[in-house]
Amino acid sequence: MNTQLKKGVLELCVLAIINRKDSYGYEIVDSLTEFIKMSEGTIYPMLRRLSKDGYVATYYKESQTGPQRKYYKITETGKEYLKKSYEDWNELVNGVKMILEEEK
Repeated sequence: MNTQLKKGVLELCVLAIINRKDSYGYEIVDSLTEFIKMSEGTIYPMLRRLSKDGYVATYYKESQTGPQRKYYKITETGKEYLKKSYEDWNELVNGVKMILEEEK
């Protein structure tokens, strides 16, 4: 799969997961790898960038099974970005479907 395309799709998926509920890094990776083949090393730099861009905020929470965990929470800016990205994704998918259906 094209790396740039996959990065954009993963970003959309990461924001969607965090939008459902605040999550820590490994939890996000676990949710993604259930559906998409990817490495853990892909997500952490993306989370740092999403935080730097103001789409997610972070906070620490105690864990019952070890050290405290860094959680990610979507911001209002992140929600707006997610909504726009989702609209762009749907437009792209629908356009591709229309082109491919013409090939039949």
